[in-house]
This record gives sequence, structure tokens and C-alpha cells, in this order.
Amino acid sequence: MVTAQELLWLLKRQVKMDKPVVKHENPFKVLISTVISQRTRDENTAKASGKLFSKYSTPQELSEAPVEVIENLIKNSGYFRVKANYVKKISEMIVRDFGGVTPSTVDELLVLPGVGRKTANCVLVYGFEKPAIPVDVHVHRISNRIGIIKTETPDDSEVALEKFLPEKYWIEINQLMVRHGQQTCLPRNPKCSVCLLERKCVYGRNQK
Repeated sequence: MVTAQELLWLLKRQVKMDKPVVKHENPFKVLISTVISQRTRDENTAKASGKLFSKYSTPQELSEAPVEVIENLIKNSGYFRVKANYVKKISEMIVRDFGGVTPSTVDELLVLPGVGRKTANCVLVYGFEKPAIPVDVHVHRISNRIGIIKTETPDDSEVALEKFLPEKYWIEINQLMVRHGQQTCLPRNPKCSVCLLERKCVYGRNQK
């Protein structure tokens, strides 16, 4: 089985990145963008978030924005009515309960509507540069496919990955696995023949 150090080294060699592995941004924008990203494509998230933040960019501004306007701005994202309500309520809670400052712990983030563990961990990693492992469908699938963990749910995968990976690797692993899942380790018909992890991967070895 691949070691944690080998995994990171091979992923960095395999993945083609058009920007640094982790680019830290405004925590509030990371939070709202991640909520908008649920069940939609990256390009749609970028369009919807871009439109929203061009008009409203702070918790105070969004807390005062009409929900109908928020809906119109994030229509590209799908399920925009549900997400618009989340965005509005999150902003109101941050203003009312957190003094207008985006919370920086998982427990605090999880009290916000529409925020689960993946979203909370994304805020920690990409907004605050704190070690955490956001587990989305890519991370859950790839980790189990490689064979470094054996879990049924993303929450279980988060716990298992925290045990497998030293904390110094936590910040990078989400972005690397997401890109790997988009470029090579596809949900269907993964490109094992061009994957540098093939010899260390349980799934890859079984394809021979």
C-alpha cells in the first residue's frame, strides 16, 4: 500500500494545476461559494459566486439583501432558491451572532444553515489556512479506490484520512484529490494507464 508521503508526492507529480495547490481567500467568500457549489459544476459555481460578490461582498451587505435578488444572482448554480435562503440566513447569523466575522472553528461553522462538515472544513483550509480534510465525492471515491481507507460515508472517510495522513498534509490533500478526480481518476473509466499511482493503487493493480 502507498504511504502518506508517497501519496502526496505522486499526486503532486500527476496533477496539473493552473494555480498553487491551496490559494487562501476571504473566509466569508469561501463559505458562501462552497454553499453555492453544492450539487453543481465548478464553472457554474464560479459564475454564480462572481455575480453575487460583484454586488454584495460582506455579511452585512448580504444580510440586508432581498432574497429574491440573491436568487437571481446565483441562478447559474441550480437549487438557487434553497441556496439563496442559506446565504441570507448565514449572513444574518454571522452579523448577529459572530459580530460580522466568519467563524473559524468547525463547531461554530456547523451551526450555520446549509453548512456540513465538508463546507466547514473548506472554510478552515481555504479561508483560514487551518489543517482540515474536506471530503467531497472525489476525495471519498479516490481514497477508497486507492485502498488507503475503507469507508462507507464521507464523514467516515474524514476520520480515516485524519488517521492515515500526518496533519502537515491535510491542507493540500483536498485540492490534489479533487483535481486528480477531475483529470485522471474519473468516476467512470478512470485513466489508470496514465496514472502514476497505478502500481500503488488497489483498483489500478486489479485492472491488469
